[in-house]
Amino acid sequence: MTTALLTHADGLLHVNPPGMPEQVARLAYVQRALEDIDLLRVDPPLADDAAIARCHPQSYIDFVRSRIPTHGYAGLDRETDAETFLCPTSENAIWRAAGGAVKAVDMVLDEEVTNAFVAMRPPGHHAEQKLPMGFCIFGNVAIAAKHALEMHGLDRVAVVDFDVHHGNGTQALLQDDPRALVVTSQQMPLWPGTGAASDRGPHGTVLNLPLAPGTDGAHAIAEYKRQVIPALIGHKPDLILISAGFDAHQDDPLAQLNWSVDTFARLTDMITETAQTLCKGRVVSVLEGGYDLDALAACARAHVQSLIKAAA
Repeated sequence: MTTALLTHADGLLHVNPPGMPEQVARLAYVQRALEDIDLLRVDPPLADDAAIARCHPQSYIDFVRSRIPTHGYAGLDRETDAETFLCPTSENAIWRAAGGAVKAVDMVLDEEVTNAFVAMRPPGHHAEQKLPMGFCIFGNVAIAAKHALEMHGLDRVAVVDFDVHHGNGTQALLQDDPRALVVTSQQMPLWPGTGAASDRGPHGTVLNLPLAPGTDGAHAIAEYKRQVIPALIGHKPDLILISAGFDAHQDDPLAQLNWSVDTFARLTDMITETAQTLCKGRVVSVLEGGYDLDALAACARAHVQSLIKAAA
């Protein structure tokens, strides 16, 4: 079996205002970093509204469409962070980001591939049911998790989010479903200010792992061994999804963790090895943050190489 890469030029058409760290170049750098690697390359489809509606109400989906401008930029925030925008060519990028995550689940669960990486933008893990924020519009990973549960009939899934910011959206979208374990590590204190260790969700299926500024990769790996892997083993998921943000890297301008490229490779190895034990190696990874372009490219490449190693 092999590793699939789902990416598309439409992801380059979602343009944010100048100066925004979430920029077109992020995806361009990732695509370039992966262009010489032997992967099954798949065009992500546009998600249908029914898939998105498993996490977001149709009224919100319609709101997003209605805000796409004919020129310039349109702010999408509802009294949040004034960082989430649309441009005239955003629609296909947004719907393909969700559709790619859904398609990757289909490919992995239909045993076309062992695992998959979805390299699209905008990211998704901050988007709540009716609340866009932090560059995120739809909860791509949560949509994929719900698709796996509802359309493939899985008993349990797990999400592991190692982005430096708390995956508040993924938690909000999945915490009411006891079939979904949500594990998210994040620098604390840091925007959006959520993700305390005491917050376990209504069913005890949320594991928040706050990390102090300056935390290095060795400490993070030790905490994943101590807390995350046992949580995955206890939940017994049929599929593991990764919110792959690379902004915990020591060079990232938006945070202060001191992870290296090797940290992300080792965390990926730990997750894929656990997946091999629990769920036939089934892993779907979806790009989230990462705002130093060179670090993002290097980390994404190392992450995908770990996925390939696991699929061999």
